[in-house]
Amino acid sequence: MSETAPTPKRLDTGTLIACCLAVAAAQLAITIPSPINGNITTAFGANSAQIGWVTTAFLLPTAILELNFGVVGDMFGRKKLLVLGGAVLAAGELLNVTAQSIEMLWAGQVIAGLGAAMLFPTTLAVLSAATPQPKERAKVVSRWALSISAASAAGPLWSGVIATKANWHWAFSLPVLLGVVTALLSWRLVTDSRAAEGRTLDWPGQITVAVGLTALLWGINQGSASGWGSGLFIGAMIVAVVGLAAFVRVELRSSAPMFNMSLLRIPSFAAAAVVALFGMLGFIGTAYVVSMRLGAVMHLSSLEAGMPFVILQLIPLLLAPVLGRMLSQVNPRWLLVGGLLPMAAGQFWISALPITTTSLSAFIGPVLLLGVGFICVVSSLTAAAVNAVPIHMTGMASGATSLVREAGQALGPALVGSIAAALAAGQLSGNLTGADAAIEKAGGALALFNSPDTSDAARQAALDALGHGYSVGTVVAGIASLVGAAATLILVRGSAPQTTAAEAAEEAAVARADGSRARS
Repeated sequence: MSETAPTPKRLDTGTLIACCLAVAAAQLAITIPSPINGNITTAFGANSAQIGWVTTAFLLPTAILELNFGVVGDMFGRKKLLVLGGAVLAAGELLNVTAQSIEMLWAGQVIAGLGAAMLFPTTLAVLSAATPQPKERAKVVSRWALSISAASAAGPLWSGVIATKANWHWAFSLPVLLGVVTALLSWRLVTDSRAAEGRTLDWPGQITVAVGLTALLWGINQGSASGWGSGLFIGAMIVAVVGLAAFVRVELRSSAPMFNMSLLRIPSFAAAAVVALFGMLGFIGTAYVVSMRLGAVMHLSSLEAGMPFVILQLIPLLLAPVLGRMLSQVNPRWLLVGGLLPMAAGQFWISALPITTTSLSAFIGPVLLLGVGFICVVSSLTAAAVNAVPIHMTGMASGATSLVREAGQALGPALVGSIAAALAAGQLSGNLTGADAAIEKAGGALALFNSPDTSDAARQAALDALGHGYSVGTVVAGIASLVGAAATLILVRGSAPQTTAAEAAEEAAVARADGSRARS
């Protein structure tokens, strides 16, 4: 068993700076593509499903591998993982800079997502391990969350400016630089920590969760193209259900699981998991719709298409002076609900805007609601999850929270995009003839709208169909936010992290003892 490194008694400034930069680099890489989806569509002749995979290709490895990377950090030291994560992120983004095809861009996103999978849970585990007091940890988590918000604002602004002034490929150059700087600063500044006791790499769990999530996302992305009743879609969903069910079974039977299922018995942690999944699904799904509407359909410049995202993330920065106090003094239940309801209102508002709407002023109201909701949700769900578990389980808790959050972010564009594409195709079905029908069959409603060979009547029909599809997709995103709010009200009744943490620790100890007896 690996020797346990001493946990720092007090968080030092260098560690805080390095961790905040690391998570900002990872988050910025997620947001870079949003304003340039239209550029990528034009450059590679991509359809809606292929564009959806640009984001999904990044988020899928991030979601799949975060739990096991949480274990790796606990076993071998979190500092090493931060250094490696920064380097891998930079390598993937460098491939994006040179991408000459949509497939090459997907490959770069997968590699960059692998680096992000190391950075997201590890940064949170390092900060949590160094702040054992809940109030102090809440303040640190607020800075961690604000780093995510700052990066989420900077990413679209950067890519929008670059794509407007130069080749869009160079939008990926900033994450390259930040990845390298992250690796160097982590090596020089981070105080190492680990929690190796009872932790081993859980390959059965890793394989089953990878199979389940990959099949789920692939099936959803392909459903709009092959049909929701097709054998491909049904087969993918069966594999997804079997894979995820096998993951739960494996983790329940494992003596050293990468995710201890007893954590779900803690109401605050369970609620945080539900909110992370549905809240982020709705949020990123909405961002995808806005980027496609403004960029791929209305053909605004990358800078204009990115401005709603910049405004959205500037709001959390304005809340920075009070965010830490809110997290330490307000029950997470009300912060979560108080974030999810404005998000839902903003999503329903956007769904009501005509697809031809391009005025930034029309988006300011719903975007402000989304921005306030986003920072409340991200900060409070993280604090609720990590504060509810024992200190030696913070690595597992942060990894699990990150996994569910990234799974929700991956599902957002996949689900919302597929619903929009399927509804648009359904509205056009039977109403097209000749060359128009051939174009729609080959590339969908988006290709029909953008093709120079499309007749005027068919182009208007395609625009109407896309408007209908994106509107319903955004309504689905709003419903996801409401599901998260309902789960919070049901599961989070009070704030008693010490009691529930002790119970979880006792259950974990019993599980380890039972596993040891079973092996002997």
